[in-house]
Amino acid sequence: MNRLKRWWLDLNASLWFLPALMVAGAIVLAFALVLVDARIGHDWVEDYPLLFGAGADGARGMLAAIAGSMITVAALIFSLTVSTLAQVSSQYTPRVLRNFMGDRANQLVLGFFVSIFVYCLIVLRTIRGGDEGRFIPSLAALFGLVLALVSIGVLIFFIHHIASSIQASNIVRNATDETEAAIERLFPQEMGQAASPTEARTLHHEAPDLRWLPVRANRTGYVQSIDEDGLLNLARRQDSVVHLALGIGSFVAKGSVLLEVARYGPATPLPSETTRELRATFSIGSQRTIEQDAGFGLRQIVDIALKALSPGVNDTTTAVICIDHLGALLALLATRQFPDSLRSDTDTNRVRVVARQPSFADYVSTAFDQILTSGLQNVAVLLRLLSALKTIAERTSRPERLQVLRQQSELIAAAEQRLTSPHEWELVRQRLSELEPLLRPVPAGQSA
Repeated sequence: MNRLKRWWLDLNASLWFLPALMVAGAIVLAFALVLVDARIGHDWVEDYPLLFGAGADGARGMLAAIAGSMITVAALIFSLTVSTLAQVSSQYTPRVLRNFMGDRANQLVLGFFVSIFVYCLIVLRTIRGGDEGRFIPSLAALFGLVLALVSIGVLIFFIHHIASSIQASNIVRNATDETEAAIERLFPQEMGQAASPTEARTLHHEAPDLRWLPVRANRTGYVQSIDEDGLLNLARRQDSVVHLALGIGSFVAKGSVLLEVARYGPATPLPSETTRELRATFSIGSQRTIEQDAGFGLRQIVDIALKALSPGVNDTTTAVICIDHLGALLALLATRQFPDSLRSDTDTNRVRVVARQPSFADYVSTAFDQILTSGLQNVAVLLRLLSALKTIAERTSRPERLQVLRQQSELIAAAEQRLTSPHEWELVRQRLSELEPLLRPVPAGQSA
């Protein structure tokens, strides 16, 4: 099931899958309309000369012209798409290319023009005239003309879409929407139920007596997803504990330890079939994906900000936009309950899975650390980072999360010394003074 999900996600992110389905639909539609024309005959066409006035030669010429123009436009669209991908990769970050390839509008437009080309070819080969035996699929030819007219609007839409999609604000917004959807989906992430403190102490007490058997990766790549339900069910069936050595988004080399397994009962070697099943719960690919990796969504936006702050680009406005969206995403995370690393099943209440879960501090560090390092002497970046911390602090009162935000504010306060203007110092100090009351611990009895 995990492999099928991964396969389906890869298909949806490809440029060819949806166009291929549209081409198949165009072939079916062409044959269906030709069959309808063959069944109803051609005599009724004479009653509507304005709609169906073309003879066999006219229908051939029209469909041939449409087919030729459609394949030319399809080649143009393909060229524009590739050019856009190259520009986005060099100007922003290669990590957002998957978003562009999975853009439904790009896939639909490319598939639309290729489908019209295939449709016209199918209909064109059925036209007969003169000694060949007269047959003109009038309905099919008219529908081809309608598709050609619609294609003008589709081409205008594509030009507008491709022009707006390469704007920095739209790229960051799309990455934010995708990351927000991942956060909504993943937190709280359920893998069985959270283990109680008693069960955690029991596992810690038994740990020295457990024999941990490693399961090694059979390929190199990034951990894209983990089948949590399958892993929990497998651990329950084997009456064992599974300790994940890696988390979502981690890089694993072939032969490295992927996870460790220990049984509550007598220690026995892992059967080869069990090893295969355990590996199958992991999906390992050449790049990170966002389906189970909200941190990768943050990483995309951070990379755009870092490119904007690089000396060769020096685009502070784009960096500020990225910081604003990162603050919004972290504010959403600040309200979420993070899953516990120890998971137990509902039947026996025994610990079954020891997962590796990123903490709130990990996400904050991913979002802000490198941007702060690159923008130490940029007062606009420092002010916007403090505004983002304020937005996050307003959404939570948990002491451990406020402590993480306080540490970030202290780093920014230390960076103040890198500024050259007293006016800039004053702006940063004023923003710090506004943030300070929000970072104080909440009195007992109050909650977030």
